[in-house]
Amino acid sequence: MLAAVSRARAAARPEPRPLAPPPDEAGLRAAAVAHLARYATTEARLRQVLARRIERWARAAGAGSDVPEIAAARAAVPRVVAALAAAGALSDAAFAASRARSLHRAGRSRRAIAAHLAAKGVPPETARSVLPEDASGELAAALLLARRRRLGPFRAAPLPPDDPAAARREQGVLARAGFAEAVVRRALGCERAEAETLIIALRAGG
Repeated sequence: MLAAVSRARAAARPEPRPLAPPPDEAGLRAAAVAHLARYATTEARLRQVLARRIERWARAAGAGSDVPEIAAARAAVPRVVAALAAAGALSDAAFAASRARSLHRAGRSRRAIAAHLAAKGVPPETARSVLPEDASGELAAALLLARRRRLGPFRAAPLPPDDPAAARREQGVLARAGFAEAVVRRALGCERAEAETLIIALRAGG
């Protein structure tokens, strides 16, 4: 009886799917194009995506790194990425400019934007070229964060004059977000009307 049940269960199990062919240059290019159709990315990140695809195939096949197909696929990754960049389908500069603009308008500091771009694989010189330069924009970004956290000109009630720790806590919120001390002090001491005007200009891209 038990043997019959075991045989029935074994027969009911789906057959394992056949292993996909090893990744080649054409397959990697198709995978890269599909990824770019869904996600904005950098050359470094795309190389990582393709490398992970190769590693998944290698694990599924139980293949070592010395297998010729694996070596050929790894060698093809830089060529695929370079070809897509040359064709204009991939641009670190365009990615960095778009992401920096979006983060700036969302209230991120120059330092935070630079860290984000570095984590995405944007080369340092490219990142530096797209970081916002205007001091009023950096102040407006700090004010936007202050508004979200109800600090400075947006606090519900004045800080108690006998509680210096409360002021330090407000300063710490902006400092941890990457804003310089001078910007933090200006933001927290700003008048509400001026703060709103600066935020409107930031959101409008001015």
